[in-house]
Amino acid sequence: MLKTIRSWLPGNGRPKKPVYERRVIPRDQHTVSRSLISDSAKKVLHRLNKSGYEAYLVGGGIRDILLGGHPKDFDIATNATPEEVHDLFRNSRLIGRRFRIVHVLFGREVIEVTTFRGSAGDQDSDDDESRESNEHGLLLRDNVYGTMEEDALRRDFTINALYYCIRDFSVIDYTDGVRDLEERRLRLIGDPETRYREDPVRMLRAIRFAGKLDFSLAPETEAPIRELSSLLTHVPPARLFEEVLKLLCAGHGLATYELLREYDLLAPLFPATAEALAEGQPDGVIRQALSNTDARISRGKPVTPYFLYAAMLWPALQAEWEYRQSEGEPAQPALHGAIHSVVGEQLNATAIPKRFSGPMKEVWELQMRLPRRNGKRAWSILNHSRFRAAYDFLTVREAAGEETNGLGQWWTDFQAADEAGKERMLSALGPAKGGRRRKRRKPKSSGPAT
Repeated sequence: MLKTIRSWLPGNGRPKKPVYERRVIPRDQHTVSRSLISDSAKKVLHRLNKSGYEAYLVGGGIRDILLGGHPKDFDIATNATPEEVHDLFRNSRLIGRRFRIVHVLFGREVIEVTTFRGSAGDQDSDDDESRESNEHGLLLRDNVYGTMEEDALRRDFTINALYYCIRDFSVIDYTDGVRDLEERRLRLIGDPETRYREDPVRMLRAIRFAGKLDFSLAPETEAPIRELSSLLTHVPPARLFEEVLKLLCAGHGLATYELLREYDLLAPLFPATAEALAEGQPDGVIRQALSNTDARISRGKPVTPYFLYAAMLWPALQAEWEYRQSEGEPAQPALHGAIHSVVGEQLNATAIPKRFSGPMKEVWELQMRLPRRNGKRAWSILNHSRFRAAYDFLTVREAAGEETNGLGQWWTDFQAADEAGKERMLSALGPAKGGRRRKRRKPKSSGPAT
């Protein structure tokens, strides 16, 4: 195995920057097979190599094959610049500002090609036009190009810094990533605090990979996370929205949620929810929704972001709704006020596109309407465009232990009944109560106006 040489600072026991050795693992000593690599990725590799460039399969594709999986996404690293890659492939497009990359398109399949990135620490100044960071150390733009070794050391985790060479079928390991795979350990490359400050989203990536792969975090990788978690508040809300979807919609949402709470990373993503949980609101709806989502993903079924967000914010909504009613607001205005308050606070943390926030609000509002079934109300609710999602949310609430007096079963039976059966169920409920009463018209006065 590759030996990692570590030197130590005298007296304080803290490790200096580790010095890594390159190791080339021949074909007969690893499990990466060309048959597990998509034809599109192989085409890109061969064309780059034939054009005189270095090109390697890198990252998650190699990691997952070595773990016995069958990846669907493949990334390529090369010494060709983005413009040179773009010139080679007519079916490609240049994207990105922070990291300029190339997407090569084969129908619905996208092969992502990145140029070897250099060591930012070798730059003379942060004012370099290719590299820009803010006052918190977060990199805003980083298009410094370098060697393959520099590229490996700039990647986030050792298990994502493995390269596959299609010319001789070897795996190249600069950071002891293969050993970390074997020991199911997630280790950040470089000084963890510096790397987290460069990009706080790396903390979320650590949690995501730990939840997805069931890996432990190396001690030095996990040590700064709780202290630095607040750095996520400096990340643009739109980017954090996408990161939340990656965290919770990868089929391991429940395990990931537990890790987010363990490492104090829930508060930067869902501040109102974290506060409500700290004050004693239960998180059963969150856990049940994530468990159901994981099961759907395992069966290849789609999931809807607005449903997940409705569940993740439910404790916050309940806390705010209860507070407003305790202050004397009627239930319905209190609910609308609570929705406005909770969503407004959440938008400061993670952006929620209107195509998701609108349906999420409707699901919440229907939770108050679902018990009001008398008369024609049940038909109106049944025909609502968000009824099915609201019904599913109701069953999640019941499975989580919320008391609804059998409401979920009633709606289950109502949907299954024929028209006559529906009418009988509605008759058993009795007439609608609380409807609007018509005002009696005053008789016109026959006398003269005064």
